[in-house]
Amino acid sequence: MKEVITRFAPSPTGYLHIGGARTALFSWAYAKKYQGKFILRVEDTDLERSTPEAIEAIKDGMEWLELDYDGPIYFQTQRFERYAEVINQMLKDGLAYHCYSSKEELEKVREAQMSLGKKPKYDGKWRPETNKTLPSIPDHTKPVIRFKNPTDGAISWKDLVKGVISIQNQELDDFIIARSDGSPTYNFCVVVDDWDMNISHVIRGDDHINNTPRQINLLHALQAPVPEYAHLSMILGSDGQKLSKRHGAVSVTHYRDMGYVPEAVKNYLARLGWSHGDDEIFSMKEFCTLFDFDHVTSSAAQFNDEKLDWLNNHYIKAMAIDELTELLNPPNSYDNELYKSAVMLYRDRAKSLNEIAESIHYFFSAPVISEELLAKYINADAMRMVENFMQGLNEKVWNDESINQYLKDFVKEEGIKFPIIAMPLRTILAGTDHTPSVGSIIAIMGKNEVNQRWQDFKSNYDN
Repeated sequence: MKEVITRFAPSPTGYLHIGGARTALFSWAYAKKYQGKFILRVEDTDLERSTPEAIEAIKDGMEWLELDYDGPIYFQTQRFERYAEVINQMLKDGLAYHCYSSKEELEKVREAQMSLGKKPKYDGKWRPETNKTLPSIPDHTKPVIRFKNPTDGAISWKDLVKGVISIQNQELDDFIIARSDGSPTYNFCVVVDDWDMNISHVIRGDDHINNTPRQINLLHALQAPVPEYAHLSMILGSDGQKLSKRHGAVSVTHYRDMGYVPEAVKNYLARLGWSHGDDEIFSMKEFCTLFDFDHVTSSAAQFNDEKLDWLNNHYIKAMAIDELTELLNPPNSYDNELYKSAVMLYRDRAKSLNEIAESIHYFFSAPVISEELLAKYINADAMRMVENFMQGLNEKVWNDESINQYLKDFVKEEGIKFPIIAMPLRTILAGTDHTPSVGSIIAIMGKNEVNQRWQDFKSNYDN
């Protein structure tokens, strides 16, 4: 088997979106599976839309997902000399030709074809043929350069995802490989790059299927090896429509900013269109070992936020507390041990890092209690109940087991239901009625802080 070399080739016209990240992941995993190479190539020939910010966003997303690539990042704008060399040789070999048709001429041809119910394509006006007399070259017109595409037969390939695909050459036209300003076009650059970089497998979205027959014909003309192709189906939102900005976070770095960990996002993307039985959780080492195209679906995958949240929770729970704390990046002013204890209390129920950070904030800053909570849980009877509880609490050993046992004993002795004491305590100490064990909160917060918050609350309530 020849060396497996894959590539991820985004255009730097925006952020690294989820669909692109999945393509990168599958390409990376396939190369890893066969101890091959994975190349990152930035296709930045669209000079008007490509931006340095987008390039940085792509690099940032790849780094966060830990999708390491081999060698430097390749930029198409740094390879114009090579493209010009190939184009000039194609002109010499009769594989390409100059076309002087104006945009207005092409538009009239297009309109005429469509009016007859035909598929619009270039009419071949400037295509050189045996015994054909070409028109006179117009003055002051800079030509484009077109590839002389075969006019008969069909181009077929066995797609690793879609199966055999065949396109009649008469359906294709002589596409432009260099614009009138001399700049090379996408389909041409891709072919030369894949050829020069010895790409063995092209893994990309199925929106590129229409480009593939053109690229294969060009590879054949250049007598270059043809890679294998795998076209991944699109990703749909939960509403069944193509994933877009309206579905929320579609940028990879946006998921990072929302508190997702890279392991969860990669695991989720791995299962987005690929499966291994009913298994849901994979380390990246396992994924690279198991990944193949036989189990990549040819139908569209559907994005499910709930499943991503479930995976994120799984990885957060499994993470070592020191690693998790480092990811949360607490302020230097926070007590580190208190922070770790608070994180441990919340991590099993948290969907994201942000949720943990927001949930434990009250440990380090006295909460602002809403009027709604005060009206719901605080009255004279509740204040007397908490006062009695606090008097007994201060006599107990200050640890989780002792305080939670005291809570149980207090409820039993007072003949009350647990929420009667728990909800006022949550309100006063945490400023919310949704928390884990209130006894554990008290134990973690510490004796001095708990007493101080109770005294401050009493003072304000009395006033």
